[in-house]
Amino acid sequence: MTALASQSASQPEAPAEAPALPAAGSSFYTAMRLLPAEQRDAMYAVYAFCRAVDDVADDGGAREVRAAELDRWRADIDALYAGRPVPRTQALVGPVRQFGLRREDFQAVIDGMAMDAEADIVAPDSATLDLYCDRVASAVGRLSVRIFGLAEEPGIRLAHHLGRALQLTNILRDIDEDAERGRLYLPAEPLAAIGLTRPTPESALAHPRLAEVCARLLDEAQAHYDAAWAIMNREPRRATKAPRIMGAAYHLILVGLRKRGWAAPRTRVKPGKLALVGVLLRHAIV
Repeated sequence: MTALASQSASQPEAPAEAPALPAAGSSFYTAMRLLPAEQRDAMYAVYAFCRAVDDVADDGGAREVRAAELDRWRADIDALYAGRPVPRTQALVGPVRQFGLRREDFQAVIDGMAMDAEADIVAPDSATLDLYCDRVASAVGRLSVRIFGLAEEPGIRLAHHLGRALQLTNILRDIDEDAERGRLYLPAEPLAAIGLTRPTPESALAHPRLAEVCARLLDEAQAHYDAAWAIMNREPRRATKAPRIMGAAYHLILVGLRKRGWAAPRTRVKPGKLALVGVLLRHAIV
């Protein structure tokens, strides 16, 4: 997306709003609750930012309105790093300073949301899908690993792999909900291999060989989980506790999707409470 005109200094600032918090009982909420207070508060601030720009991309009105609001977020992040935070970025001031969060990662998240806002994504090629995953998931991971305290090099690699693993899991879990929005994140190449060279969400989800396409993405997600676990197993458990919980909880979804299959009607896969308790018992205690 080409950035639109930046917010001018003469525009009035929007009133500060209470930051969004993750849903109580979610795997993210549980993982973050186990962090020390400063890390937890920093993650909640990052979450609130991600939630705000995601809401713009999905439910922010007409496309030109969404684009303009995302551009205002770009300007607000620039102002934050210039030492002029506006009310809605005030909660990020401390985390940016304390944990060295990088401006380009916040901007990458906005770039990812802009991909959804400017047009409904339908069967992107694999390179575009990977770029999307990097922006909406791995960029969040790059912010997160600095808060968790991982060293730079393994932290960046973990963000790369775990971010993609989680996002591909989301894509596979949400194919029906995304289709209702006119979106299809399954990549173009495997769809073309089953004869869909100009797919629509409806034609892809109704295709008798849909399972072949989803199986390829399942395997790709699994490879990223495997790479993420290899990294986490070499790093201090205290610094990897939260991503371990997130990775293990989301992997339960991937396993459930593989077991359920892709024949319609597809029931939504959600890990059971006992399975999530097992994740906590394995990974929450350092």
